[in-house]
Amino acid sequence: MWKPEHRLAADRGGLRYPSDLNDAEWILIAPLIPPARRGGRRRSVNVREILNAIFYVLSTGCQWQALPKDLPPKSTAHFYFMLWDWDGTLERIHDTLYVAMREAAGREASPTVAIIDSQSAKASQKGALRLIRKASTRARRSRAASATSSSTPSASCSA
Repeated sequence: MWKPEHRLAADRGGLRYPSDLNDAEWILIAPLIPPARRGGRRRSVNVREILNAIFYVLSTGCQWQALPKDLPPKSTAHFYFMLWDWDGTLERIHDTLYVAMREAAGREASPTVAIIDSQSAKASQKGALRLIRKASTRARRSRAASATSSSTPSASCSA
């Protein structure tokens, strides 16, 4: 049930975009950001703004090319997105924010109940969505493998 304290905690009105990190969230995840590589140039980008750009794309579903101009360049944001996805940083950030939000809402850190609808139950019986699609569609043969679909007469029939 939404209570006034929950609405206050969920209010993102003071931010530039609703997907931006607020100060409390940034304090939680700043230690999770890997340091810049040793050697070479110093990191010149604002890592918080990079995260804001990544969260903007993830929350709006827009293309990287459609990032607003007040966020870092799309190439920089995408580079860090791919790097942090590869090394697990994004997963650690997600887990940290997820646990913090559940605890702030007065819940346990991990859910104790799961709800499965009938569609999920059907999907889990066969293993995965990809396998369901494969099992429910007929196998297709190529035209080259089919003797009846050839548009030119075969050599044995031309005599």
